[in-house]
Amino acid sequence: MSESHNQTEASTINNVAETDDTNTVGFSYIKEYILDKSHFEETYDQSVEVNLSPKRYLKAIAFTVAGFLMTFTDVTPYLAYFFIGLGGVEALQVRFNRAWWLMRQMISKSANNPVTITINEQGIHSKSNYIDHLLPWTDICRAKETDEGFLLTTQSLKHYISKRCLNDAAIAFINLKLN
Repeated sequence: MSESHNQTEASTINNVAETDDTNTVGFSYIKEYILDKSHFEETYDQSVEVNLSPKRYLKAIAFTVAGFLMTFTDVTPYLAYFFIGLGGVEALQVRFNRAWWLMRQMISKSANNPVTITINEQGIHSKSNYIDHLLPWTDICRAKETDEGFLLTTQSLKHYISKRCLNDAAIAFINLKLN
């Protein structure tokens, strides 16, 4: 296990606010963990389906071609160069999608801050200094258990819950609620 994972284990708050009987009405699991780089890497790897089609470069090509075409018109050259640059940036974003996504997550204010997850009869509640979100069980329209966590889909969003911040009773309770 990584050092940050061990630190996360050390920062567990009231980890025994749970019961091992998943059929009881009062099941509650509370755990605090850190949104570190390894958490974001796992989230990306488990939740994003990588598209390897050349079509994903169409927007980058369109921006670049539009920029070059603008150089032959009366439009200011700065706008043309802007579109060419935008095409280049878009191509880099497509090529290095995982690193791009991880960088955006790591510069967010949530990165490297603690999150408290509470799993109970109401749903899955995530709380930090920057978010306070309850995902009710009734809002989940699709669920997929991966090797390392749960991918939960609502009408408009995907949510990922890592198993590394759960114990066996919490995993069993989530499976019970999702089936």
